This record gives sequence, structure tokens and C-alpha cells, in this order.
Amino acid sequence: MARFVFIYHAPMPPADATPPTDDETAAVMGQWMDWAAKVGDDMVDFGTPLADGVRVTPGGATAPSTREVTGYTIIEADDMDAALELARAHPHLNMAGGCEIEVHAAQPVPGM
Repeated sequence: MARFVFIYHAPMPPADATPPTDDETAAVMGQWMDWAAKVGDDMVDFGTPLADGVRVTPGGATAPSTREVTGYTIIEADDMDAALELARAHPHLNMAGGCEIEVHAAQPVPGM
């Protein structure tokens, strides 16, 4: 099996959104947990929300990230097609504002 990294994008980081009610939070987390159960033992790292990204240039300068990366997950799947099928069924795509998921194949590091 190969590893794939799901990068979650949203128009705003979760910290900037209107806080959900307890019932809304429970409903959304229920959808995420159902999706994770579908992935099953192929879930390598469920991930976490991300915020406050900082870019670092080759010269060491820093600036706020201009990407709307809001989280990640790492899974194992037979191939990219299988990973994409899992992404297409992900509840993140149902969130308001036009959320997206990038799927990247994790490449082996030579000599490791």
C-alpha cells in the first residue's frame, strides 16, 4: 500500500469562523468519525486542524502563509484512484464556503 496526504483547504481557518453550537460540532465530528471508520486500519494519522502558518524563505525571512491550509490527514490506499475515492466521500467537502481537498502521494525517500 502507498501513503497519501490529504491537505484540507477552506476559505477561512476554523478559528476565524463563527463558533458552531454544540449540536453542530457533534454533527460535523460524527461525519468525520464515520469517514475515519470507513478508512479503518488504513488511517495512518487522522491529523488535526492547522492555523497560523508561517512561510520561511531560503534567506530565513518569515511572513504569514498565504495558503488556506486548514488541516491534514495521512492514509494508506492501494493507489491514487482509491485515495481519491476516499477524498470524494470526505465530509470536509460538504462544509460551507467551498472547501477542497488536495491528495498527494507520499514518495519514498531514497536510502531510508
